[in-house]
Amino acid sequence: MDFQNRVGSKTGGGGVASASESNVNRRERLRKLALETIDISKDPYFMKNHLGSYECKLCLTLHTNEGSYLAHTQGKKHQTNLARRAARDAQDASNAPTVTGPNQGPLQARRNIIKIGRPGYKVTKVRDPVTRQMGLLFQVQLPQIANDVTPRHRFMSAYEQKIEEPTKTHQYLLIAAEPYETISFKVQSKEIDQSQGKFWTYWDKDSKQFSLQFFFKNPSFENENIAPTN
Repeated sequence: MDFQNRVGSKTGGGGVASASESNVNRRERLRKLALETIDISKDPYFMKNHLGSYECKLCLTLHTNEGSYLAHTQGKKHQTNLARRAARDAQDASNAPTVTGPNQGPLQARRNIIKIGRPGYKVTKVRDPVTRQMGLLFQVQLPQIANDVTPRHRFMSAYEQKIEEPTKTHQYLLIAAEPYETISFKVQSKEIDQSQGKFWTYWDKDSKQFSLQFFFKNPSFENENIAPTN
């Protein structure tokens, strides 16, 4: 940055930059350095949306160009979130089950599962006759499920998946049961009623059917198609 024409400076000499100007200069140097050294296409948190702008999926920030995004990745907020994510991943790894060999140290438990495709399913819209709350009933047929496996489920934010453009209006319900592929259903991103009788699951070992039903806390419910996304 050229400071030779600043008020009070001698011709040919550089003036003293203010703190804000120094910060701007530092950010610009970091941005140029990042552009030269970082392959942005390999950044797992970088995403270009349908409007042509760029998003950081880790910090949920919006940027007008790649340079702005790269400058953000060098900032305190992004670095702090990276450290938190690394600490969480390390904790998850430490909590993973391990097995010990006879002449070896701890070995990570590993299962080689051959996937056999998606299971059959049925989705039904339901309404509570008393509260008039709208909800969904999922029934998944798993005739070839492994003997020692119980179906599992969880809700996933739209920003955790990489198949579709993330949106705040929807979330995903994942149901997993080996050796079947995990299936996901795109539902409205409304608060789920966790009170007694409003959310339940049932695994029928005889018919090999997994059922899950929940109600939204918000009584309003728009018609939409519920279908697997993967």
